[in-house]
Amino acid sequence: MAYEKLTPPETGEVIEYVRAFECRAPDRPIIPFIEGDGIGVDIWPAARRVFDAAVESAYGGDRRVEWFEIFAGGKAVERYGQGEYLPEDTLQAIRDYRVAIKGPLTTPVGGGIRSLNVTIRQILDLYACVRPAKWYEGTPSPVREPEKIDVVIFRENTEDVYAGIEWKVGSEEQAKVRRFLNEELGTEIPEDAGIGVKPISEAKTRRLVAAAIRYALDKNRRSVTLVHKGNIMKFTEGAFRQWGYEVAAEEFGDQTVAEDDLWEGDERKDPGGRLVIGDRIADAMFQQLLLRPDEYDVLALPNLNGDYLSDAAAAQIGGLGMAPGGNVGDESAVFEATHGSAPKYAGQDKVNPGSLILSGALMFDTIGWGEVKGLIEKGVEAAIRDKVVTYDLARQMEGSRKVKCSEFADAIVERL
Repeated sequence: MAYEKLTPPETGEVIEYVRAFECRAPDRPIIPFIEGDGIGVDIWPAARRVFDAAVESAYGGDRRVEWFEIFAGGKAVERYGQGEYLPEDTLQAIRDYRVAIKGPLTTPVGGGIRSLNVTIRQILDLYACVRPAKWYEGTPSPVREPEKIDVVIFRENTEDVYAGIEWKVGSEEQAKVRRFLNEELGTEIPEDAGIGVKPISEAKTRRLVAAAIRYALDKNRRSVTLVHKGNIMKFTEGAFRQWGYEVAAEEFGDQTVAEDDLWEGDERKDPGGRLVIGDRIADAMFQQLLLRPDEYDVLALPNLNGDYLSDAAAAQIGGLGMAPGGNVGDESAVFEATHGSAPKYAGQDKVNPGSLILSGALMFDTIGWGEVKGLIEKGVEAAIRDKVVTYDLARQMEGSRKVKCSEFADAIVERL
């Protein structure tokens, strides 16, 4: 595999990747990583130390990750030149090695890229943004019973507002679109209105919901809930709901059951071991996530609904510093810290590396190394339970010991 300015490890093998959440790692997988901008210089070394220790603890010397640094953001510009925030080398390395992990990236100001994170997802067709939300004992939370939340959100990554098209008030394009809609289709859009279009397609909806269902079946989850605003947007979000039910019945009919089919009057029948497929209106689901989170397992959502619900779920388990995430497609996957690059804290060895560490746990589980995921989660929870935490958690925990980013990683390793 030839690159312009990258040198892969001399040893190691490519991960066998079938499709989203169906892959298997060899004993020496090569995994590309992007350190990230800002606090990436702090949280990546901390996370990598935890990863390597967990692999060693799980498998001794029988398995080991061969890490392969690739570049995006500021370090890419340093290596490849002005304006090269996302080199083709980086994208090709992810295509070649299939699974990668990254720290946070700063969107360039005044550059031609709207968002580096979004661009990576769209170019590589990483259509499922997967955001688990699980509370670890001792983590500060604004809700009374955070232990009730253990959900995995599948947010569509390539359509809806991420693929939205807009026309500015006063532009020639806006006038043309408004005139067509008003004169040809009978709408009444005022002259001073910005106009936007958000596409939601059948094919991309079906593949997202199918991935969520396969994940739920593999992890022995109880339900997949389709979250939408179909009561208002009937032919986009309402269609998302309809297509979701269709793919469940057509592709997983013997393993799933529609929630409505379980009710006989006021009595709910036992699903008989089948995965329950239901749906909720988006605003109602927001309330459900706060009041009755233990009734939900996997949520499948269009892009915008998934955006705010995943952050709301993260808030219940300690914030984005404790929220893992991955962007998964049928050809490759990139796991990432879900927060920003916080450049004002860069190099201070201060911030919480938990999001990146737990994203690594999700990555290891995805490649079939579930033992590593279990050890990482055990170490994180033990450190928090012992109140050895970074400043963001320490200021909310009476009697805690505030430690540096690197020291939090040490605390986790000690407790594997």
